[in-house]
Amino acid sequence: MYQKIKIIISFFTIISLSLIPVKALADTEETEIINSDSIPASDEHTFSYKQLIVPGALMLYGTIEVTLAPKNRLLNYAIGHEVITHQPEKFQIDDITQYVPAASVYALNLVGIKGKHNFKDRTIILGMASLFTAASVNGLKYSLRVERPDKSARNSFPSGHTAIAFMGAEFLWQEYKDVSIWYGIAGYTIAAGTGAFRIYNNKHWVGDVAFGAGLGILSTKLAYWLYPTVESKIFNGGNNKKKKNNLAFYPFYTGQQGGLSLSMQF
Repeated sequence: MYQKIKIIISFFTIISLSLIPVKALADTEETEIINSDSIPASDEHTFSYKQLIVPGALMLYGTIEVTLAPKNRLLNYAIGHEVITHQPEKFQIDDITQYVPAASVYALNLVGIKGKHNFKDRTIILGMASLFTAASVNGLKYSLRVERPDKSARNSFPSGHTAIAFMGAEFLWQEYKDVSIWYGIAGYTIAAGTGAFRIYNNKHWVGDVAFGAGLGILSTKLAYWLYPTVESKIFNGGNNKKKKNNLAFYPFYTGQQGGLSLSMQF
């Protein structure tokens, strides 16, 4: 019983540390409710070295945990040992929760709570972030070939589930931080829970999860920083004048049939 309590306390510690990105950003930015269709973009598209601190720290810690000898792996070994020894009942909910933060952006917009970007812009940003995350996660997994705690494969580092979850949490934060910081807090809580369950299910070491979290956050930040250039050079044909393409989805129900209608203005 005592050992199980230790595991639970350790997981809550991880969740608390994973919420640092929201707290760090909330302390430096004022939030206000803006009811426009698309909030003008500004700070999220501007590179800042300060924004590298949190993801960089998580990635550094993850690297240290994984590269040290097993018996010196700090939390990596301590928690992993408890999970391996006591083999708690597994919960596979992390296969679903990894996608919840990013999906929440579209769900909120669908019910009328507008975020910072329109459908086209935020979808391109999410696509870029997903590309950066997938390329870096898979590149590291199959280059470093770190063995999973359950010895099922040699692709443990970093945690892909956690990277996707934190990528989505940062995406949710950027889109809705000016509406309410609680959306970002909820997203990061779900992302942290995803990482905790990866450890609890004996699929990842703590270092895998920490590095994955930092990598996911950094991938989203990178997508926001690069989007103005990508949008101008590729989607706007190099024209400085932004084309007005308004894309919107509207749910409908006729009493017998339901669906989603598409409206586009040029």
